[in-house]
Amino acid sequence: MLCGGKKFYFAAAVCVITLTSMVTLSYLRLQRLSHLPKIIQEGSGCRGKIANRTITALKDSKTFIIAPYFDDRESKVTRVIGIVHHEDVKELYCWFCCQPHGKIYVSKAKIDVHSDRFGFPYGAADIVCLEPENCDPTHVSIHQFPHGNIDELPRFEIKNHKAETFSVDFTVCISAMFGNYNNVLQFIQSMEMYKILGVQKVVIYKNNCSHLMEKVLKFYVEEGTVEVIPWPISSHLKVSSKWQFMQDGTHIGYYGQITALNDCVYRNMHKSRFVVLNDADEIILPRKHPDWKTMMHNLQEQNPGTGVFLFENHIFPETVSTQTFNISTWNTVPGINILQHVHREPDRKEVINPRKMIVDPRKVIQTSVHSVLQSYGNSVNIPMDVALVYHCRLPLQGNLPRESLIRDTTLWRYNSSLITNVNKVLNQTVL
Repeated sequence: MLCGGKKFYFAAAVCVITLTSMVTLSYLRLQRLSHLPKIIQEGSGCRGKIANRTITALKDSKTFIIAPYFDDRESKVTRVIGIVHHEDVKELYCWFCCQPHGKIYVSKAKIDVHSDRFGFPYGAADIVCLEPENCDPTHVSIHQFPHGNIDELPRFEIKNHKAETFSVDFTVCISAMFGNYNNVLQFIQSMEMYKILGVQKVVIYKNNCSHLMEKVLKFYVEEGTVEVIPWPISSHLKVSSKWQFMQDGTHIGYYGQITALNDCVYRNMHKSRFVVLNDADEIILPRKHPDWKTMMHNLQEQNPGTGVFLFENHIFPETVSTQTFNISTWNTVPGINILQHVHREPDRKEVINPRKMIVDPRKVIQTSVHSVLQSYGNSVNIPMDVALVYHCRLPLQGNLPRESLIRDTTLWRYNSSLITNVNKVLNQTVL
């Protein structure tokens, strides 16, 4: 009896497992089928107004579209970078118009709200749709329904369809410039340090800044170093200048910084070998190598298969200064002179230093500010004896006496070139 009972239970378990597997596979198959593109119109032509703003609000849907990007790293999909209400946006559809016959295909989107939402009701999202076979759509419309009139929907150009050769080695992404930003001297110093270290492009998502800062940005745009992306997020949502939700009625944190960073990664995915994610008051400062190119070559050799390199953020308080490099002509320029701030706060054992990143954008799926959320490659923490993030700002340990700070003059290795270059920019813009 005991033996027979065991056989019965074993057979029942096999049946349950088999049935569960069949149901799961059927569900997954149905899910995939529901996301496959379906023809809803034929020969109607590809019409509709082309959207050309950085942020486009979809009518009555609590959804904001930044830009769609072609992504064939796993399957042939259009990945739309957007902002959505994490609870209220349940369904979205991609409407593709295929030339030359004007067939309209509709794909149900997978809506992936990024995990780093920090409590805010709106967050960065990937709106991902399978593209139709035998069609390379150039534009897509996003709608909350699988039916309607495509002529009434804005059309968005799908970027990254064309293969490109790298035009630059390093692109820095800065998001977002807001609060009538006027730290002119430190901004110019950061730009010139980036160039010394090997950067060819800096992308800035600009909400607003001072008139003088506009003048400086214009100089760098005309020079070809800076690309300014308008970032009018405060026209659409109630934004917070904090990263964590404070129950204050705001919709999204830190001016939608995470969404801008993701857009910047995809925007430069096939243009730049590396993308650097940091703020304008931060510089990833090599300590063993003269520049980023040499540093990254060595780091890649030591860490094969790695796509994300994380560097420790260290605070150099703007409240503690030295009289060295007190350049009189710079004193009339608003902002901080980083050459005078070479004392950093010591590590605190109970506090983890946040990190900033240099990434291979082709290995990134989703990024946050201090880490990558999804990627194809490995991530590695870089020891601070190789490089650190020089971050000159208000102190985090404001009660420390000066003698408790660590004097670190790594920045001074570049002082001669930096002073010469900054003077050239100031003479053409501010002075």
